[in-house]
Amino acid sequence: MSTVFVAGATGTLGRLVIGGLQRRGARVRALVRPGNTEGRRALGQDVEVVEGDIRDPADRLARALEGSDVIVSAVQGGADVIIDGQANLLSAAERAGVPRLIPSDFSLAIDRLDHGDNDFADLRRKAAESFAGSPVATTSVLCGAFLEVLNQPFYNWVDWRSGTFSYWGDGDQPIDFSTMTDTAEWTAEAALDPAAAGRTVRVAGDVLTLKELHQAMERGSGRRLQARRLGGVGELKAEIDRLQAGGADPFAWLLLQYTWAMVSGKGKLDPLDNHRYPGVRPTGAKEFFRQAMSPSA
Repeated sequence: MSTVFVAGATGTLGRLVIGGLQRRGARVRALVRPGNTEGRRALGQDVEVVEGDIRDPADRLARALEGSDVIVSAVQGGADVIIDGQANLLSAAERAGVPRLIPSDFSLAIDRLDHGDNDFADLRRKAAESFAGSPVATTSVLCGAFLEVLNQPFYNWVDWRSGTFSYWGDGDQPIDFSTMTDTAEWTAEAALDPAAAGRTVRVAGDVLTLKELHQAMERGSGRRLQARRLGGVGELKAEIDRLQAGGADPFAWLLLQYTWAMVSGKGKLDPLDNHRYPGVRPTGAKEFFRQAMSPSA
């Protein structure tokens, strides 16, 4: 039985990963910050809880990692977590003799982006640079865009109240979409797959153009959405530059950076590795929106 150490265990994705690991018979050890009694309770009694933080001294963290076969990092945050914290986690893994680490990437093709294309991707690319040369083999899991996130009002793609779907670009660029649940299942598979060591796992629940996504939203939800084209790819890039230069709330242009990576095609995953894990049968966009917009949801 494999023992998997999960950092970021109390977050949405972390909890889903733990569920996927347990269904596959893995023993799970979860890192939980001291005092997070609610998070500890949500993990259940079958999870071994270790109190701590990935920024704890590496020697202390190494003791918590001893006996683990692989680490899954599902942490979120700024540079202090994604770069410094994960580098510290890697150092602790080296001391404890843990052979494998899945870092917290879970995004579009960040390995194809250039510096400055996406600030959050830059953090993960910088973290990957610190992993180079380590005896700990890393496995990056890339899944495209989370459908759960795109369905939120703050993302400004779909407004169910006004009945509009707003998009940039020509609407014909294929884009990768996945649910968090399916991403967690693929991550559990990769964590327990020795052949995934040292490679990138690229997976997607659906590959659709934005015009096709619009249709999937309507067919799944049973609601009509008026499509509104906001501008081309070049105009989107100009809008990002304008917001950055004008000192706007970073959240505004960070979201647009993700959109640009998708509609420009630069963030497209290729090739996809879905066939490596046939046991995961992902939820397509139409089915996701059917479930998300059902009266009982």
